[in-house]
Amino acid sequence: MNAPLAAVRKFLADLILWTGFIAGLAASSGAGTLLDGTQKTIATGVGAVVALLAGSRIAKKPRVKAFLSRPGTLWFLFLFNGATAAALYVTMDGIKGIVAAAMMGLVSLGAAGGLVTGRRHRAPGSTGEVG
Repeated sequence: MNAPLAAVRKFLADLILWTGFIAGLAASSGAGTLLDGTQKTIATGVGAVVALLAGSRIAKKPRVKAFLSRPGTLWFLFLFNGATAAALYVTMDGIKGIVAAAMMGLVSLGAAGGLVTGRRHRAPGSTGEVG
């Protein structure tokens, strides 16, 4: 009798997390179309924080964590975000371009770190394998 209740709770928790993530992204990227001035700045900041918190909780889920730790996914994140960081730095003016390029560069460096640690774990002999 508790199994269906647990499944419903898990579904509702996932629904709330994903809804918060999408709403945070929408608020942080779309605040400029509806708001001006201080309200726009507050909505953008709050939306970014909500998306970051919900996204970090989503990334800890086993299936998502397994997907994000695959070498193919890490290579894509490393190359795509590195190229995007370079393009943002060149195409955007002022502090916005620098901050955007730095954030995308951090994601790229994080993926590179995952590639390095993953290679270290998969190397023959590091886990006691004879190879």
